[in-house]
Amino acid sequence: MTIDKSWTQIRKHSNSAVFWQGLQSFLQMAKPHVNDRGFIRCPCNRCINNVQHQLEVLETHIHRFGFMSDYNEWIYHGENVNAASSSNVPQPNSGVHDRDEMFEVVEDIISNDAEVDQLGSQSSNVQYDDLFTALNSELYPGVSSFSSLNFLVKLMHLKVMNKWTNKSFDELLKLLKLAFPKMDLVESHYEAKKLMTKMGLGYQSIRVCKNDCALFWNENSTSENCPVCSESHWKMQAGRRTGKNVPHKVLRYFLLAPRLKRLFATSKTAKLMRWHWAGKSTNDNVMRHPVDGRAWKDFDRKHPVFADDVRNVRLGLAADSFNPFNNMSTSYSMWPVVLTTYNLPPWLCMKPEYLMLSLLIPGPQSPGKDMDVFLRPLIEELKELWENGIDTRDAGNDRKVFKMRVALLWTVNDFPARSSLSGWSGQGYKACPTCNEDTPSMRVIGKITYFGHRHFLPSTHRWRSNLDFDGRTERKRPPCRFSSVDIMDQLRRVKTTIPGKHPNYGGVKQKTRR
Repeated sequence: MTIDKSWTQIRKHSNSAVFWQGLQSFLQMAKPHVNDRGFIRCPCNRCINNVQHQLEVLETHIHRFGFMSDYNEWIYHGENVNAASSSNVPQPNSGVHDRDEMFEVVEDIISNDAEVDQLGSQSSNVQYDDLFTALNSELYPGVSSFSSLNFLVKLMHLKVMNKWTNKSFDELLKLLKLAFPKMDLVESHYEAKKLMTKMGLGYQSIRVCKNDCALFWNENSTSENCPVCSESHWKMQAGRRTGKNVPHKVLRYFLLAPRLKRLFATSKTAKLMRWHWAGKSTNDNVMRHPVDGRAWKDFDRKHPVFADDVRNVRLGLAADSFNPFNNMSTSYSMWPVVLTTYNLPPWLCMKPEYLMLSLLIPGPQSPGKDMDVFLRPLIEELKELWENGIDTRDAGNDRKVFKMRVALLWTVNDFPARSSLSGWSGQGYKACPTCNEDTPSMRVIGKITYFGHRHFLPSTHRWRSNLDFDGRTERKRPPCRFSSVDIMDQLRRVKTTIPGKHPNYGGVKQKTRR
């Protein structure tokens, strides 16, 4: 049977029905010959059978870059497979692509983000052009062990591990270009960062009002002044902007969805993301992972649709302040917000490589009551992932696409950080969030102390009648447990305040009765 290959010679194929039909027939013929990971050599004019992709990426590449002209016998895609040794067939190069470890990394990025429409075009593929160029370029003529991209990634890793400054990195790049003029390398740290961003290693810079009133984000992204206090977000000198536009504060936001999708991009981590279901304890009296706890089981009962798919992601959030200058004499408080994935087994979910930095809240002051202003981008993304989910390719299930949803189960923090995250003050007579309005407290020598710990003991416990503590017997019952209805009723009574620390707006001190 003769295979019609005339469609491969059509040069202006963007809207050609003949090219599209021929491409679909080619993909159907190639489908039985993919490897166990679903990959096959790509015969587009860019990859020229040196690079392997999934079929949907193959379709996109051929539609965009065209079919390689000298590939006449499709031996890698189902035609006359026994003739693989034919001398008339161009063999793949044994150059940088067969040995470069970055090749699989880029494959995971492209294949996981591929969204192919009915014409086979891939709208997001344009952003990867620079990655392909760096991956397909030898670092230096005749050096096949390193691609330009591989060398740059390792160089950036050295910069981070050894705390090089941006200026020193730029000077190193200049020296390398001077010593090796033919080296294919970026010119500056700025260009290197732009390339790393396309690999999913970037973040969003969001300008913040200097009084923490609002973010210049979404509806305020084009504003020059704060919508609350009307202050400019640019630094001023004598009432005028400095020579270069420099914002007062910048919030760094690391998108969550791409990193969660990356966990399902390889079969190894995709399998680990099911551990909480396959590896949970069968003994009700043993707890070795949060999945064995009552909170997890209660969540599953309340949200059975979410619990039905074990691939849905459950997160925990941790936040606290630290001084980035390693100098306690300098007063500066920066707040990282970190997420951990509880789908993973207990020996991995707390490992640094699986913790995800989500927000880097700038100082110099703690956000305090304005924490919700900074958390807004993360909350918006979490709401979207909870309500609508996101299409994700599961490498552990024949790379089928499923709708991944995400839930934030709880926060992990110390008591002061809990005050900022929850809004419940950690100071004063009612500081205990468990006892709520029934918090037993009193002032002792200018400080508030908390007592009544014997309330929680059984009514017949001998310590209740012991006089050694304060000379009294303890007859009170434990504080009542407030229901969600009671707590919501309390929230409705909370006075709405203006965010920020401006002395005329959110920074106004509220007078309290004693």
